[in-house]
Amino acid sequence: MSALPTLLLDLDGTLVDSRVVVARHWALFAERHGLGLAPILAVCHGRRTADTIAEVAPRLDAVREAAILDAGEEDDVDGLVPVPGARELLASLDPQRWAVVTSAHRALALRRLGAVGLPVPAVLVAGDEIVRGKPDPEGFLRAATLLAVDAAACVVVEDAPAGIAAGRAAGARVVALTTTHGPEELGDADVVLDDLQGVRRVLRPAVTGAMEERRIVETGGA
Repeated sequence: MSALPTLLLDLDGTLVDSRVVVARHWALFAERHGLGLAPILAVCHGRRTADTIAEVAPRLDAVREAAILDAGEEDDVDGLVPVPGARELLASLDPQRWAVVTSAHRALALRRLGAVGLPVPAVLVAGDEIVRGKPDPEGFLRAATLLAVDAAACVVVEDAPAGIAAGRAAGARVVALTTTHGPEELGDADVVLDDLQGVRRVLRPAVTGAMEERRIVETGGA
């Protein structure tokens, strides 16, 4: 175990590539309600289902519709894969130095971790366990508290603008992955990577107080 900072990791798009499943079920939702799919996919990543529905279809009962959509996703693991580097990264971490902070509800988060063979962390803060979802920092702040560490001493790893904003609001440094958004949409992160294969390298300077220059973009790197 190397002395990396405490990591607060998003789940979908960060540890588990769930884009195929997410798109499949939002497509069903869009068809059911006569909505365009593209505008939904542009804003759904990194946010709780009900929060997305409240934005894209305010006439609907967001809580009821989210329960239907989330249940469908929970039963569907076809196409889920780990983000490259996820297994290796988690295996190298001290179990008390990382957490998952996800907009998914707990049952869905556990289902996806199990489906791709990733470990369940000691601390997992799910979207159904907080009052305010991303981009609010509540989930990251709670995870830091449960790990007995100051959020400002943590590094958040995210893939979506809402999660990056939440990490920033929590006072953490942020590493972003281009799994669901292009680097031009991830401009508030400290570092932008293609996946998790290079994350240990870019985090080592963070231990010594570097990583102060914003918007470092690294691609193609283990």
